[in-house]
Amino acid sequence: MSLFDDSVELLPYDGSAVYWEWALGERSAAAILQRLIDDIDWEQRSIVMFGKEVDQPRLNSWYGDVAYTYSGITMTPRPWLPILDDLRDVCESLSGARFNSVLLNLYRDGRDSMGWHADDEVELGREPVIASMSLGAVRRFRLRHNESRLVVDRDLASGSLVVMSGLCQHAWKHEVPKQKTITEPRVNLTFRWIHPELITRG
Repeated sequence: MSLFDDSVELLPYDGSAVYWEWALGERSAAAILQRLIDDIDWEQRSIVMFGKEVDQPRLNSWYGDVAYTYSGITMTPRPWLPILDDLRDVCESLSGARFNSVLLNLYRDGRDSMGWHADDEVELGREPVIASMSLGAVRRFRLRHNESRLVVDRDLASGSLVVMSGLCQHAWKHEVPKQKTITEPRVNLTFRWIHPELITRG
């Protein structure tokens, strides 16, 4: 069976979020997960919430060709690693898009999370393609429409891929909620194309 035979559209309208339960071909998700945990330069960054500086509830790292700013945090890119190049090839093949950067998040267990947000920064362009790959613990992924408030959710398998495109980042927000019964780690990689010419200089 071709990898392309296995996709499911998660969104009913206003954009696309296509899900592949298995995207890695003959690769081992467990082996890739361990390599990423061991080889990535993980950091815990702080953000300001309600006037108070707090640690983000996850670890992350930024690799690629250009810097990226989100939630007031500017991330300086680290150079591509061979494992990241390999995973980028997988995402480009399935999505039909090109990517020059990747944000990695390490959820150490179910207490780590990602709140409601959209990847709608100016430098991503008007209708960005975001390829989100999951490895490790199965975690809930939720999308909520900005107007209708419809919520779509999916448990993301290890080795799965979600490709969000079209109006998705403008019409929907997404999150990875806390699931305190989960004790295993999960690594998520979101590949994207940063347009250097659109980066705002402050």
